[in-house]
Amino acid sequence: MEFGSSGGGGGGGGSGSGGDHDASDPSRRKKRYHRHTAHQIQRLEAMFKECPHPDEKQRLQLSRELGLAPRQIKFWFQNRRTQMKAQHERSDNCALRAENDKIRCENIAIREALKNVICPSCGGPPVTEDSYFDDQKLRMENAQLKEELDRVSSIAAKYIGRPISQLPPVQPIHISSLDLRMASFDGHGIGVGGPSLDLDLLPGSSSSMPNLPFQPVVISEMDKSLMTDVAANAMEEMLRLLQTNEPLWIKSTTYGRDVLNLESYERIFPRANTLFKSPNVRIEASRDSGVVIMNGLALVDMFMDSNKWVELFPTIVSMAKTIEVISSGMLGSHSGSLQLMYEELQVLSPLVPTREFYILRYCQQIEQGLWAIVNVSYDFPQFASQCQAHRLPSGCLIQDMPNGYSKVTWVEHVEIEDKTPTHRLYRELIHSGLAFGAERWLATLGRMCERFACLMVSSTSTRDLGGVIPSPEGKRSMMKLSQRMVNNFCTSISTANSHRWTTLSGLNEVGVRVTVHKSSDPGQPNGVVLSAATTFWLPVTAQNVFNFFKDERTRPQWDVLSNGNAVQEVAHIANGPNPGNCISVLRAFNTSQNNMLILQESCIDNSGSLVVYCPVDLPAINVAMSGEDPSYIPLLPSGFTISPDGHPDQGDGASTSSSAHGNMGRSGGSLITVAFQILVSSLPSAKLNLESVTTVNNLIGTTVQQIKAALNCPGS
Repeated sequence: MEFGSSGGGGGGGGSGSGGDHDASDPSRRKKRYHRHTAHQIQRLEAMFKECPHPDEKQRLQLSRELGLAPRQIKFWFQNRRTQMKAQHERSDNCALRAENDKIRCENIAIREALKNVICPSCGGPPVTEDSYFDDQKLRMENAQLKEELDRVSSIAAKYIGRPISQLPPVQPIHISSLDLRMASFDGHGIGVGGPSLDLDLLPGSSSSMPNLPFQPVVISEMDKSLMTDVAANAMEEMLRLLQTNEPLWIKSTTYGRDVLNLESYERIFPRANTLFKSPNVRIEASRDSGVVIMNGLALVDMFMDSNKWVELFPTIVSMAKTIEVISSGMLGSHSGSLQLMYEELQVLSPLVPTREFYILRYCQQIEQGLWAIVNVSYDFPQFASQCQAHRLPSGCLIQDMPNGYSKVTWVEHVEIEDKTPTHRLYRELIHSGLAFGAERWLATLGRMCERFACLMVSSTSTRDLGGVIPSPEGKRSMMKLSQRMVNNFCTSISTANSHRWTTLSGLNEVGVRVTVHKSSDPGQPNGVVLSAATTFWLPVTAQNVFNFFKDERTRPQWDVLSNGNAVQEVAHIANGPNPGNCISVLRAFNTSQNNMLILQESCIDNSGSLVVYCPVDLPAINVAMSGEDPSYIPLLPSGFTISPDGHPDQGDGASTSSSAHGNMGRSGGSLITVAFQILVSSLPSAKLNLESVTTVNNLIGTTVQQIKAALNCPGS
């Protein structure tokens, strides 16, 4: 709509709605309006897009073309520019208002967060003073401390007879800030006048950053040449061990598996002497083969990466680190790659010490689709006292098969010096070679490859997911969350250098082992975490014990914290063809905590089984199920490890499972490790008191008694 002036309305376009009034009457005089036609507006809009500011010549041309006065053309363009400017200002105002609201909300959230923030080092409220005054205060305190140090040093020098700076440096004593006050006990299942725990046995350390036992190693070119020769000789020996049967390997009449004939081995591979000068040296050797659902290149890539190596074997490898890459191999291939590595191997029980190795890992492609990877210990004089195990040429042969499968043949050959006697519960399992042998490595590899295959499958099944997890991304997120839970659990019961266990007496001859660490990982609750575990034997097959723990119908019989409430599985993800390998989300009935669910993963193979669980609140589960990153969901898992006791079944009917589970079915008894983790305090500087230790001790004791009663083994 155009506004014209009252006088000279513009020639032929001058008629309008104001023409009905008497123009001679000033009181009734109104502006005349002219409504442009659709064609005129279309032409003006087109011209405005090309040139918002037309000159006089262009306005005259438009007036002739559209039958309008030049002044009308001028006013239309002025109004159009004003209208466009107003639109832009309204749009900018809306955007600025939205941004202002967002900043205001963030400001409110930050203010609320600051009310509850704590200092990570002292656990107190944050310092709100200006940083300049903080610096000044620190400088003043530093000057006072220097004066105090000089005064004390001068006094001490009078008695010592020389300046204190000339004294040799004193090694710092690492004492935990966790004050474990356990002067005396008055019952509660621990024992009157129980042991006093030395503070140094419980170092405050984070589970994600263990103190690596090795120091930086300087490797010369001569060392690298020697390492290359050692690796090449080890590869040749391992290939002969893998490809030769009798007389090197003979079938065990007890276990029905391959056993190394030591006389034939020493005749074929003569050695000057053994590494350890001790009568307690023994040899563990085993060989096994199987087919896994992963192609050869993917396996080689995971084996040659220390981080992926730990992910692939979380129940066996507690720590692995590549110290130096001696040779990177051929371009685009791992063939010829040689690495110096440190690794620590474990059995999931606080009764079994870990085994440390400094090894050379050498990869070679034998032919198309056939790979060999050998591990052999490499001895450094400075580390000789640390290692009680020496790995003779061991490793695997990987052969590609159709449809993404691989055939893996594995050999383990280790020389062990038992500086301390093996605990009697695990003596048969370890000395038979089952605990660290090829059978366990291969069974774990097969199960983990099935899990990775399920992780990569993009299709979803309503049977597997229970209709709760909406997408393949949600399934993968839940599987990653559960795998982190299992890894955390395995770390919590490791006997690695970062975990020093202290024994509480009273439960059985093993006792409850406890350790404490400060947790600051993104995926764990912040604060002081108390880990407690015990191991006991039952005359029940490992398969039957696993079935008992996995069945949600029998959970109230052993889960002390559930108060006897039944649970229901609300989501289910299969981790392989074996129904025992799965992830479950459980919901408890008749509980006041309706927003808490239980994430549980169970896994089983020939070497043993795990049932690991952790309470997770409903919003966190929803985050994982929606496919978002679950890395920051805090987890503090507990659970059970079950393994055969190593004694072959004597035919007394104790074994009822099928032979498809290998040793899980052949063993007449089982070893169960119960482990709990409890957040003692959310403050990293909190003191651990007697009540916390008593609580976890009673918790484990009650759980063990309920398990024995439920499985009809009260006197075991």
